[in-house]
Amino acid sequence: MSSSAPAAHLTVLARPSAELLVTDPDGIYVDATFGRGGHSRLILERLSASGRLIALDRDPEAAAAAARFAERRFHFVHMRFSRLAATLAALGVERITGVLLDLGVSSPQIDDAARGFSWRADAPLDMRMDPSADVGAAEWLATADLGELTRVIRDYGEERFAASIAKALVARREAGRPVFTTAELAALVAGAIPVRSRRDAAQHPATRTFQAVRIHVNQELEELALVLEQALTLLAAGGRLAAISFHSLEDRLVKQFIDRHEHPDRQFARLPLRQAELPQPRLLAVARVKPDAAEIDANPRARSAVLRVAERTAAPLAAERTR
Repeated sequence: MSSSAPAAHLTVLARPSAELLVTDPDGIYVDATFGRGGHSRLILERLSASGRLIALDRDPEAAAAAARFAERRFHFVHMRFSRLAATLAALGVERITGVLLDLGVSSPQIDDAARGFSWRADAPLDMRMDPSADVGAAEWLATADLGELTRVIRDYGEERFAASIAKALVARREAGRPVFTTAELAALVAGAIPVRSRRDAAQHPATRTFQAVRIHVNQELEELALVLEQALTLLAAGGRLAAISFHSLEDRLVKQFIDRHEHPDRQFARLPLRQAELPQPRLLAVARVKPDAAEIDANPRARSAVLRVAERTAAPLAAERTR
């Protein structure tokens, strides 16, 4: 994560993702988080001449990387994935055979100190995946009230010292010294957490707060909830949803989404209904994959990754049943 010598980007769970996602070489697939194209390249390898891959990403640097793809079966759209349905509608695509989500921040974003994602190098505190949109981290930290700061750091960072960190941020702000850089935020958080109470000596005390601020600034969980619902609507029967998560918040959201649509009858368990009257599964869980020891050894950032894959059944959605 050094600004002077960034690590080479290694795509996490690359081959398992492509192998589990592509079930029809002639199908239409979506890589909703293009990044630098690692997953897209492997998906394209598994497609026939008739197959098609549509990629999305909100990062302008991902758009620049996609522009170097000389591939007629490939089409890139600079767009956040919560606009998946509208993007595909504009392209005349009604159904897709599979969609891949590689969630969270990418290694190139972390490694570029100027983006302000990491505490490892001093830089302006930005953290936006799309630098042209929304409010950056420094601006949000300079304006959010104590309650909002506490809630975000506690809920998105799972940080038990969220209140202390939030109070330190507000106190510094009231003293006329709001945080503007990654080093300032890292130092403030380290000072707000007692040394004896730090959970992991190998982890920087600001890691959880940086995660929380990044998730909030980019509305990552809200975006994920939106794209999951759209993916379910767009997938053809037999089509697959594949999602790679890197922390418990996003993995829990993906897991619960799959479970809810695999077991829709659970909400009616106490009602006197016949089996035929119960809603049918719309998704079936196919696989849960973790990186093996070799991948973690080659790329330590992969250690927390979880790939979940589910397949769309032929059961219609409620809106489709009423047509």
